[in-house]
Amino acid sequence: MRILLAEDERSMSRALTAILTKNNYSVDAVYDGEEALRYLKTGDYDAAILDIMMPKLDGIEVLKEIRKSGSLIPIIMLTAKSQVEDKIEGLDSGANDYLTKPFDSKELLARIRAMTRVSTVQADSILKYGNIELDRTSGELKGPGGTTKLSGKEYQMLELMLQNPKMLISAERFFDKLWGLDSDADISVVWAFLSYLRKKLESVGANVKIKASRGQGYSLELKE
Repeated sequence: MRILLAEDERSMSRALTAILTKNNYSVDAVYDGEEALRYLKTGDYDAAILDIMMPKLDGIEVLKEIRKSGSLIPIIMLTAKSQVEDKIEGLDSGANDYLTKPFDSKELLARIRAMTRVSTVQADSILKYGNIELDRTSGELKGPGGTTKLSGKEYQMLELMLQNPKMLISAERFFDKLWGLDSDADISVVWAFLSYLRKKLESVGANVKIKASRGQGYSLELKE
């Protein structure tokens, strides 16, 4: 899952990025409202965290512009203010949730899970396909041959495919979704991580495979 974090306090941004990355989220961090708006309009994000007090454009202005464009991306607002009026303005402008600083990181993670939750029982904590299970809490891949821990990018890649089984996903889509606009990496990292993931699937005795369709992309399929 890819998140845009817009927070102008650099130390807070670094801390939140570390927490989110550790919990298997892919994060792009920006530091002002104009940058946040540009990223949200050009990037492919599953959720956003916007600080209200930002230079150039404040979080509420960014939120209003994004909602005006028709985007329904889940958004949490962060603020040092605790006035009821500020919360009401944010929620009335289209925010999904609100957190007042300081807050516990566990609460932030719980709020993100709540607002991005797919409305199926399976999607809450376990994704299944064939004889494998991906535990979204622990980041572990389970199969009849055992259990293995996935790295952050392996987890994000498999999660995307399990949410879209049999659907072709291009290498470019993987790259944009998991590495983002500011990455110094190149497209070859996608092929490398697909190779790692294939080995992990084999190690747990999976009856599913990552199928490559030349010039089109990759899909998760049941073995014949």
